[in-house]
Amino acid sequence: MGKIAVIGGGASGMACAVLLARGGASVTLLERGGRLGKKLSATGNGQGNVTNLHAGTEFYFSDDLPRVGRILQAFPPRWTIAFLQSMGGRFLPDARGRVYPAGRQASAVTDLFRRELARCGVQVLTEAFVTRLARQNGTFSLAWEGGSLTADAVVLAAGGKAAKNFGTDGSAYALAAAFGHTCAPLSPVLVQLRCDPAQVRGLKGIRAEAFLKVVRGGEERYRTRGDVLFTESGVSGDGVFRASSYAVPGDTLVLDLLPDIPPDEVLAAIGAAEGEDCLLCLVNNGLGRVLYRRAGGDARSLAGLLKGLSLTVTGTLGFDYAQATRGGIFLHEVTDVLESRFAPGLYFTGEILNVDGACGGYNLQWAFASAACVAQALTGEKTW
Repeated sequence: MGKIAVIGGGASGMACAVLLARGGASVTLLERGGRLGKKLSATGNGQGNVTNLHAGTEFYFSDDLPRVGRILQAFPPRWTIAFLQSMGGRFLPDARGRVYPAGRQASAVTDLFRRELARCGVQVLTEAFVTRLARQNGTFSLAWEGGSLTADAVVLAAGGKAAKNFGTDGSAYALAAAFGHTCAPLSPVLVQLRCDPAQVRGLKGIRAEAFLKVVRGGEERYRTRGDVLFTESGVSGDGVFRASSYAVPGDTLVLDLLPDIPPDEVLAAIGAAEGEDCLLCLVNNGLGRVLYRRAGGDARSLAGLLKGLSLTVTGTLGFDYAQATRGGIFLHEVTDVLESRFAPGLYFTGEILNVDGACGGYNLQWAFASAACVAQALTGEKTW
């Protein structure tokens, strides 16, 4: 087995390092930043949404979904929960299958990993931004400013391009490219959507529970229900983040702002009063005033806006504000155990691969499952 270097101290890298060490490997974990798990500590709005009980290929995007499915089947959410609980703490699902630590504190999950890494004897090097990775005579050499090491195997778990404030700026793709690897086109997902400014003018800061549909060429591509927050340039909120995985520029986002009230009841409620006051206690007052003026005071037009406000998607807020990356190292360039087909001994886990999931714990499930797949391949053990 020899010495194994894991590049990237995020969720996938830490999980892989723990599993490798439990399997008897000598492991060095290298993190470019000053501390481990910075992005993990912010997941789930700081509450730590670590997986989802319903994780299946229908919630993922990749160039090889069958392979993603096999890995998820081998290391399903129940495995992730058992693995996390083997380090201490308790993890519980909510009504939507999202799994959180009982204490609802994401930073505590990171602390759990830090404690386990120390217990397992993993050497952790922070401020180690690996800029050179090479292989000669079956041995890998790694270098960063002020340091270097050699390893018999390397796990590249350095993340994608989203949220560079967490240290994931896309630079790790260059390490893989040095061995001939290529990437599917990169784009931000789980991110705020930009819309035609005229369509959201006057709505900044207003929040609503809505039913959302993504429509392309008259065909519905996705539907969900969730929070919508109007911004200066478009819309945000958990419902929009989920929809962003399915939307592209030119699509129409259709919002039902009164998802629990049938159209005829909406029309009846509007007709019960006159002027802008006709929407009191139906929607946010500010939202009501804007839509009332947009409808020219016509009751049927107003009801139509409330049950189907259309926004034209023009783009996203970009990688800096995204939670995940679409695209990455093609899965056809790695084996079934995520080992490079070009450089034996080089493995990939997590977001650096061309796999991304929907909002709700799916991306972390892939991070942990892919880490377990690689650890098992290297140690020959399905460690918990």
